[in-house]
Formats: sequence, structure tokens, C-alpha cells
Amino acid sequence: MPTDDHPLAGRVALVAGSTRGCGRAIAIELGALGATVYGSGRSTRAGRSPMNRPETIEDTAELVTAAGGEGIAVRCDHTDADDVRALVGRIRSDHARLDILVNDVWGGDPFVQWDEPLWEHPIDATLGVLRNGVETHLITNHFAIPLMLEGAADGLVVEVGDGKYDVPYRGNMPYDLVKTAVARMGQTLAHDLGPHGVTALTVTPGYLRSESMLDYFGVTEQTWREAAERVPFFDHSETPHLLGRGIAALAADAERHRFAGQCLGSWDLMRAYDLVDADGSRPDWGAVDLEARLQTLASGMPAPA
Repeated sequence: MPTDDHPLAGRVALVAGSTRGCGRAIAIELGALGATVYGSGRSTRAGRSPMNRPETIEDTAELVTAAGGEGIAVRCDHTDADDVRALVGRIRSDHARLDILVNDVWGGDPFVQWDEPLWEHPIDATLGVLRNGVETHLITNHFAIPLMLEGAADGLVVEVGDGKYDVPYRGNMPYDLVKTAVARMGQTLAHDLGPHGVTALTVTPGYLRSESMLDYFGVTEQTWREAAERVPFFDHSETPHLLGRGIAALAADAERHRFAGQCLGSWDLMRAYDLVDADGSRPDWGAVDLEARLQTLASGMPAPA
């Protein structure tokens, strides 16, 4: 049963794409509020995905359990409809309900060739970016939402994007299309799901210190301020847990429908729920000068992962 400390006890969540970055942090923070969290992805202890990162879904599940929830790792390729169907079938068999769906699947890095115009970007790579960044979300929603509608009168669907609607061209057309499409998905899902009592929206982190970004700049979470001395605006960066805590607070909020259809930044959720990041700070990417933020987001930096 839900308690003040664990308001999500008894709730079942699926965080699609929870191997690392925001997906992992979201899963952990949902677990910290007592949820049972199915964390899916392709990177397991038995083998890495084409992203070739060391993080695994088993690690994520253990962190969810350590935080106070129940973490369940499920290997799933979200480009494969049969894989996703089986994942949702397992959740149905285990719990007969799905209360929270977070779509954080990406996996497109191996396909992106920065600064290549569309006609020079290999067509297989172009379609690979779209398949991993857009089709995965459509497939996951297609199979998971019906389970939510079977049992959850007040479900929550969250699309995790990268930037709001004001973000300029990202330096690669297929990548730009993916990020624009995901931002739009929360709005369109809200239109379809609102009559069913389900809240849908899109969220975005600010300047993210994910595992891949820390590696890119040659720093760790303990030494990241060394990069802030040479990387513009990195001193305004945030850990994935700021967004994770925002989504967990949203899931525990009985009045969350007021945000339906919106695209909220981690900073918006931080303000709405009076949150702090994992290090106790309150990084506010939304308070940085808009023109400066847009230049940073359009500079061809690696995508948050």
C-alpha cells in the first residue's frame, strides 16, 4: 500500500530504455518512491548493444531495488515488435496492470554522421536513426498502452525527448527529426489518452551529465567541474537524476493531468515540485539565456543518452 515515504508502492512502471542516462535515473527514482519497475534495453551482462557502452539493464534493476523499489531487468529490442509484445505480455502475466510508461529509447548514436547533409548521409544510417529514435517509441506505445487502459484509471505516459519546441537545427537531419517527433508525441498522445483518464506528456533534460557526456569530456561525476572550466555552460549541467526525480514526483501527483500535452523541462519539474539534483544543487537550464541555450544545443554536441 502507498505510504508517505513510498507513494508509488503497488504501482507498476515500465521504463523503456533504462540501461543508462535518464532512463536509468528515472527507473531508480520511481523505485525510490516504491514502484515496481521493469527496466528494458539491449545491453546486458551477457553482451553489449551496438551503442557499445558498459552499463547494463541488470545493473539498473539492482539499483532500483537498492533504492527501495523492485527492479526487474528485461532484455528487449524495441525495434522488434515481437520483443515488445513479449515484454508487455510478461508484465500482464506478472501484475495484470501497467500504471506508468516512460519511453526513453534512443540507441541511434551508431547511425548518426554529424554535419552530413541528407543526400550524403547513407540511407541505411538515416533510416536507422529514425527506426531507433521514433519507431521504437511507436512500437512500445502500441503494445504497452492497451495494458494500461485495461487496469489503470489514472495512468501516466511520459515521452523523454531532448529539447523543447524552440530548439534549432541539430546538425543532422534524421537526428533533428527524431527529437522533434518525440517532443510532439506527448502532445498527440495526450489528445488520444485524455478521454481515458491517462496523462501523457513529453519531458526533456537540460544540459545533461550522462555517462556518455562525462566520458566525452574526460571527467567523472566527481570531477566534472574541471570540464566546466573549458566547456561553455557546462557549469549549468545536471545529472540524469534531476529529470528522474521530476518524473517520480509527477507519477505521485494526483493532479498531474494539469501538465497533459505539455513539453516540460527538468527545470520546470524542479520548480513545480521543489526538487534538488542528486548532489543537492538546483541547476536551472531554463534560466540560462535562451539564445545561449539554443547555440549550445545546436552545436553538434553528442546527444544525451
